[in-house]
Amino acid sequence: MAKLKDKKAVIFGGSRGIGKAIAEAYLKEGAEVFLVARNAAELAQTQEELASRGIVNTAAADVSSEEDVKHVAEQIGKLWGTVDVLVNAAGIYGPIGPLAEIDPAEWKKTLDINLFGTFLATRAFIPLMRVRGGSVINFVGGGEGAYPNFSAYASSKGGVGRFTETAAAELAPQKIRVNAIAPGAVNTAFLDELLAAGPEKTGKETYEKSMKQKESGGVSPEKAAALCVFLASDASMGLSGKTLSAVWDPYNDFPKHMKDIMSSDVYTSRRIRPEDRGFDWGAQ
Repeated sequence: MAKLKDKKAVIFGGSRGIGKAIAEAYLKEGAEVFLVARNAAELAQTQEELASRGIVNTAAADVSSEEDVKHVAEQIGKLWGTVDVLVNAAGIYGPIGPLAEIDPAEWKKTLDINLFGTFLATRAFIPLMRVRGGSVINFVGGGEGAYPNFSAYASSKGGVGRFTETAAAELAPQKIRVNAIAPGAVNTAFLDELLAAGPEKTGKETYEKSMKQKESGGVSPEKAAALCVFLASDASMGLSGKTLSAVWDPYNDFPKHMKDIMSSDVYTSRRIRPEDRGFDWGAQ
């Protein structure tokens, strides 16, 4: 039986890359999808490509615009009356380079799209998701720890991680689950943008690592799509406030460990204290 039969899914950033792969996976599992992106021409092309696989609706909108997001939510509310899944996959790398050299306006724009856009979409669709409960899926990235020369991207995605945990706690009484995924090093337009910036801006180590990723083919976007199917399905019921790796985490086994996962801080962002590493000088 299809895992997402009759579910209604909204995908921001659904016209290409990972968002498009998620749309394909959702259609395959029986969902009806509504794709939102800034580029109307790309949306039309994606809609045409996927039309034979199921019901595909689209709307061109800027996720960082409160008015655009509100209009899309109203449009979907009239069309469906309810939403089961919201995927916040729209995002940009933003300015690449040393802190002292990047454009502050471009830095802020990155937060407007990646972080503020995630907030706007989540906020706008709460009324439609609380009708019968649902799943919000956000995107983090950039690996763990520092990401030199990508401060806007790293800051915005770090914010998405904490927003995910906070929204999950707040929306739990409304039966809305909120999780985030790290898709891994996928060869998308992001990678092309990084390589185009050159080693002077990205840093030699990051550039060389990305070149190897380009040559190897990178992580398949289908891995992120498969995790998104899991998080949208009833199999993930009860899972919320977590950040999961599409590459490393054994999420298909999560239902067997749900009590342990949800009663602990595994798969969350947290501060590491001295006692967590065996030091006795930090305890009070």
